[in-house]
Amino acid sequence: MRMGVRVLTAAVSLLILAAGLSSPVLSAPINTLDAVRARGKIICGVTDHAAGFSEVNPRGTWSGLDVEFCSALAAAVLGDRDAVKFISLNAADKFKSLQQQEVDVLLGATAWTLTRDTELGARFAGIMYYDGQGFIIPRNHSIASVLELSGASICVLAGSSDETAISDYFGVRKMRYQLITSDRWDELVKTYSDGGCTVLTGDMTLLAYEKSRLASGADQMMLPELITKEPYGPAVRLGDDGWFAIVRWTAMALVGAEELGISSSNIDTMKASPSHEVRRFLGLDADLGAPLGLSRDWAYQIVRQVGNYGEIFERTLGQSSALKLDRGLNNLWTKGGLMYAAPFR
Repeated sequence: MRMGVRVLTAAVSLLILAAGLSSPVLSAPINTLDAVRARGKIICGVTDHAAGFSEVNPRGTWSGLDVEFCSALAAAVLGDRDAVKFISLNAADKFKSLQQQEVDVLLGATAWTLTRDTELGARFAGIMYYDGQGFIIPRNHSIASVLELSGASICVLAGSSDETAISDYFGVRKMRYQLITSDRWDELVKTYSDGGCTVLTGDMTLLAYEKSRLASGADQMMLPELITKEPYGPAVRLGDDGWFAIVRWTAMALVGAEELGISSSNIDTMKASPSHEVRRFLGLDADLGAPLGLSRDWAYQIVRQVGNYGEIFERTLGQSSALKLDRGLNNLWTKGGLMYAAPFR
């Protein structure tokens, strides 16, 4: 009996060994920080036609909130805001490119959702912009709220999540509406500008962009409500915890600098601040870069070379940009917004 048990045990062991030999060997996860340093550049996945977030002009110069975030990340990791290579990705290839290690970080006005955070091999490191579905309407309609739109005709992309959101929002409130649909955004904009529908709906940043392009832009107004949530931010590969922390704390540094009143124009004078919190942030009273694998002055380099979150917002999406968006939800928490940095300690 004992001999039989020993023979059975040996047979099972041989089967396990054989199965192990026939299985693919799992390689150790790539350390993105080491790869970036060896390459000398961060590869940033964006889109080339997201107004206010990532656009490229005919000279090949990139601009936008996502672009500036990548510059901030390069300043933190490599000490040079220009050490970035931008790759334009379409919607179908975004997460595949991240999984296949073609990009180090994914932006491209990509919203954080449960599916993307669980099924696509990605981890969102933070929120850099709170967007959502809104409405634009001619001022002469004298409508000041979405709640006054019962009976309106609404231009919306056919089969989109925007169409579903309208059904949910208006249905729950028992508001009547008529959909004017097309699978082409430019056709919807033309229909709206020609008076073919009461309102045009889409993400607020997209509507602000179209408003800036319309000949009658000054005669259009954005209604204040959002009927969906679209939190945009950087995503990294699942399992690369060290890189995840660097990307997350780059976002925190941009917001934290604004909270502390540190900007690109005053950062050197702020070195004389008596505030222990400011001095820690600048790397003077503590080395907060060591746990991240970065230099002691990583946060200083971000702000000196790129600016704080408020500065970036102003020139890419705010009043100094073509979109002229108000801060709204993207203001600091001390000013009624949602932007909040975890403590630098």
